[in-house]
Amino acid sequence: MLKLPQFPAYATFADKLGWWLVRIGCVAVLAFLLAPILVVIPLSFSDSSFLAYPIPGWSLRWYRNLFDSPEWARAARNSFIVAPAATVLATVLGTLAAVGLSRTNFAFKGLLMSVLISPMVVPIVVVGVATYLYFAPIGLADTYFGLIVVHAALGAPFVLTTVLATLAGFNQNLVRASLSLGETPFRTFMRVTLPVIAPGVISGALFAFATSFDEVVVTLFLAGPDQVTLPRQMFTGIRENISPTIAAVATLLIIFTTTLLLALEWLRGRRR
Repeated sequence: MLKLPQFPAYATFADKLGWWLVRIGCVAVLAFLLAPILVVIPLSFSDSSFLAYPIPGWSLRWYRNLFDSPEWARAARNSFIVAPAATVLATVLGTLAAVGLSRTNFAFKGLLMSVLISPMVVPIVVVGVATYLYFAPIGLADTYFGLIVVHAALGAPFVLTTVLATLAGFNQNLVRASLSLGETPFRTFMRVTLPVIAPGVISGALFAFATSFDEVVVTLFLAGPDQVTLPRQMFTGIRENISPTIAAVATLLIIFTTTLLLALEWLRGRRR
């Protein structure tokens, strides 16, 4: 049952109208942003060989084509190798950097912070070209390791910023109390600091995973034929021949991403 808002007694008609207009506007903007995504889902069940509306008939042929294709299977396997590994590396490095920056003050702290978050603001094409020129001579191009390292560097700033925001309200006296009672710094971090900042770490890890899983530009520069990921395979399919198989992949990715977000909200609710 829809519960109407309770306005204070001093609220005027203009206040109530403004409240409703703001919310209607937010819903309209959200619907406008989600509409192109939702349009893809029916296309994945079309029996047509082209992406077109109206849909002539319904079929699962493109999902069968997706699961029977060795190219898509290899791309999915590579994505689930690179993205989790890059997420773990980005989460560890970003969390440690955030904890270190929150506990100390030094002359060039702002400059160091700018350097650490620079992958968020530097154009991704520049990152792709620079990493290729650096990795190619030392043999890290066309390797899983090189791709994981770059994806971790792209995701670590998201972990850093979210964990720093969580640490802004963290009481450092808890750490001092633990150390004064004889705990080691590592056990203090694992048993005192980490449980408190876990929501920020999980949120940052989710952003890092999404960054790696959706990244295509750096992958175009660094990945060889054996490291093709789902986004690169989709890019190749769009460039050569737009097939409804891409709509099927997009639908599965939408479901996967939505599941991750719901799981994150569930974890936050459990923690509260």
